[in-house]
Amino acid sequence: MQDEIWTDEAAAAYDTPGVGMFAADVVGQAVDRLAELAAGGRVLELGVGTGRIAIPLAQRGLQVTGIDTSEPMLARLRAKDTASSVDVICGDMATATAPGAPYALVFVVYNTISNLLTQSEQVQCFRNAARHLVPGGRFVVELWVPELRKLPPGQDATVFETSPGYVGLDTYDVVNQRLVSHHFTFGAGRQAALSRSPHRYIWPAELDLMGIIAGFELESRHADWSGGEFTADSRSHVSVYRLSER
Repeated sequence: MQDEIWTDEAAAAYDTPGVGMFAADVVGQAVDRLAELAAGGRVLELGVGTGRIAIPLAQRGLQVTGIDTSEPMLARLRAKDTASSVDVICGDMATATAPGAPYALVFVVYNTISNLLTQSEQVQCFRNAARHLVPGGRFVVELWVPELRKLPPGQDATVFETSPGYVGLDTYDVVNQRLVSHHFTFGAGRQAALSRSPHRYIWPAELDLMGIIAGFELESRHADWSGGEFTADSRSHVSVYRLSER
């Protein structure tokens, strides 16, 4: 259950100002691209979290609404001095309805759609985005590419990051298209802290089919927010889907 993952403790540790996903260049590139796609229209974020992207978008003068299932994460967002311009709703991003529709842009970033653990829920997320959009509106998904090429026969885990004081690894269930991310943090002593999160991984082609089911067509796909070319070696992608105008 997501409320068992995104607890008060997890929410308190989520923000890392200035580094990682909160680094100025990471946030800035995403906000620049999303603001360009919104073109001044209303914006809805699915899985808004603590407002990493929603708050700077609102500071650009856009009307921003966010949906998230975690009340502790939303409490962290509301506590920020700059959060008053973001309207938030506690609910499931696959089914919750935001007021003020239609929106010009709906987006779900930083792998958040994979927190939905079934294909059906992920399809519902696309359909929910479509319900909130104007005809011709855009749905943007930022998602990692499953690294199954790293799995030799008989192995079911890969290390996705190592850095001072941190090791991250994923364990795969390839039959059910699931993985669990394990995050080990440690200092100079012998003890380490472990946190885990489950995901359902999605291939880019499967994601495109979800879009077709919900009435979207793929408009563009890049390796990052700056528009880098998406290739077979890309570890993630930013995909822009456009809703049919019919």
